[in-house]
Amino acid sequence: MIEASAESPALWMRDVRPPAAAPALRATAFEYSSRGDRVPGMLLLPADGAGPFPLALVQHGAGGSKDAAYLDAVRLRWVERGIAVASIDFPLHGERASAKLTEQLLAMLGPGTRPSADAVALFGEFARQSIADLARAVDVLGSLPEIDAERVAYVGFSLGAILGSLYVPYDPRVRAAVLAVGGAGIGPASIDPTAHIGRFAPRPLLLVNASRDERIPRRAAEALHAAAGDPKEIEWFDAGHTDLPGAALKRMWSFLATHLRVA
Repeated sequence: MIEASAESPALWMRDVRPPAAAPALRATAFEYSSRGDRVPGMLLLPADGAGPFPLALVQHGAGGSKDAAYLDAVRLRWVERGIAVASIDFPLHGERASAKLTEQLLAMLGPGTRPSADAVALFGEFARQSIADLARAVDVLGSLPEIDAERVAYVGFSLGAILGSLYVPYDPRVRAAVLAVGGAGIGPASIDPTAHIGRFAPRPLLLVNASRDERIPRRAAEALHAAAGDPKEIEWFDAGHTDLPGAALKRMWSFLATHLRVA
């Protein structure tokens, strides 16, 4: 049974078993409401200490979820190094999946697709809900005594990077952002990342891309890079869309540690 948190009546939390690869960490399943939707998430805290810890929101790609194994490959080590990491299920993903609508959304995101008007409208509402959900996550998690609400970063992979480029420009609580294997030109023109990411400046931004990406064309990644304001750092790695090397993850951690002021 999930019980309401004493710190925030709008946030429900329960302790759960930590990932097998990092059994010493503290893991909490949480849930909150956003625009009437139920949003489930996972919060990981370092094994020791009361905090407050800096927080990184680490978000999955299309078809993934807060429980995706590739997220564990990133976030477990970061938590061991002293930050809190939270991930939520985007709409139509994970616990929020819909047999019909999820399939329609994912089909639209495939390379070379010609989406119908209904699919474009679906993506627009999906993006708006996702942005609201991310802002609400910072609301509720930032109220916890374990979280330092003055040190919040965003990390998004693939679809998480695309949605992040629509979210982070408008939430001043996000002090730094990493957008990995993302790009422009997906979804309705009104919410194309190139029209928004420039507003994130002058906060620091790291863009990480794969030179052999089979899902995000190089021109789409470069369009996102060009639209971003300074200070921005851009890194390319010899990899495909789903196999960023350890060097890329180390670069991301170095960036986060600097801007979240982690020793």
